[in-house]
Amino acid sequence: MNGNSYYSRKLHSLLGVIPLSLFLVEHAITNYTAFEGGLEGFNRSVSFLQGLPLVLFLEIFGIFLPLIFHGVYGLYIAYQSDLNVGRFGYGRNWAFALQRITGVITFIFVFWHVYETRFQVAIGAISHEELGATMHQIFSNPAMIVLYTIGVLSAVFHFANGMWSFLVAWGITVGPRAQRISSYVWMGVFVIVSALFLLSIVAFRGDEFKEAADAAAALISIG
Repeated sequence: MNGNSYYSRKLHSLLGVIPLSLFLVEHAITNYTAFEGGLEGFNRSVSFLQGLPLVLFLEIFGIFLPLIFHGVYGLYIAYQSDLNVGRFGYGRNWAFALQRITGVITFIFVFWHVYETRFQVAIGAISHEELGATMHQIFSNPAMIVLYTIGVLSAVFHFANGMWSFLVAWGITVGPRAQRISSYVWMGVFVIVSALFLLSIVAFRGDEFKEAADAAAALISIG
């Protein structure tokens, strides 16, 4: 892998932006519809996504395969990294260390989340219309709220800080002033996208989603 490390790192960096960052933002907005529009709004958003042309192709080649490469190669990079925060405790070095740490957390969290949701749909255990109820069941457990919050904040930090690094590495933000402004921009993006996800957690714990979860449980018990 060393011989191709330059191109592998460039591909890893590019896939982090297109399509994975776009997917993260889209996912945040979709989940936020649970807060803004309740169960009906969330189901409408899910139905819209599932009605897109070639949705399975988009999921495989636009999300899952890029995610596997970005995640696995990211673990390799994290393994090779020297986290010198004890010796060089300034801001960007801490951001470098956190980028690697949150990358590992995000990789584990995303596959766990996919298993609890998209995989269950794929095997027929639940339907797309039952995703809201499933999310309520997950967040009925306080431990899951803590774990999901850690996972979400890690994923959003990894995205926002990764975007800052991408702009530097690709020669888009050149010079201290441009990089300082970029850091403020992506700090703002981190706050906004994190808020969308956290508000969706609040929404999924609401009465409307609880009723859907209770109805789904009643159907299972009858069956």
